[in-house]
Amino acid sequence: MRASPNSDMVVVWIDIWDSQNSTWAKQLINQKFNFRNDIATIHTCNMHPGVPQCQNCWQWGHITNKCHSQGWKCAKCNSPHKTINYWEMAGCYKVNPKANPPRVVTVIGEPCPHNFKCVNCKGDHSTDDKQCPFW
Repeated sequence: MRASPNSDMVVVWIDIWDSQNSTWAKQLINQKFNFRNDIATIHTCNMHPGVPQCQNCWQWGHITNKCHSQGWKCAKCNSPHKTINYWEMAGCYKVNPKANPPRVVTVIGEPCPHNFKCVNCKGDHSTDDKQCPFW
């Protein structure tokens, strides 16, 4: 990335897959190498964790302990319960022989027959789905 339109300096970010004790990174930091006709130096940069997603209301921009929502919201069905309790609270995981047609239980871990609704993009997926455009 060029620092400015009139600059002759370029910044390049490289993501290094490394061990937990940063063996490769420690060897590379401050090393110099030739790039075209210039000498480049490898420096570290600060990590930017990104925008937080609240685990209470599932909206972006604040952390859970700063949430102003009145209660929990399920990431799968948007009902007022924790996502971890979805399988206990969702109707598709409860037998209802009186329903017309009778409803049999969905096995926990099997795909739910519900159409989920994302609170952020309104798409047909759960709010914590990594395929959401908000990710």
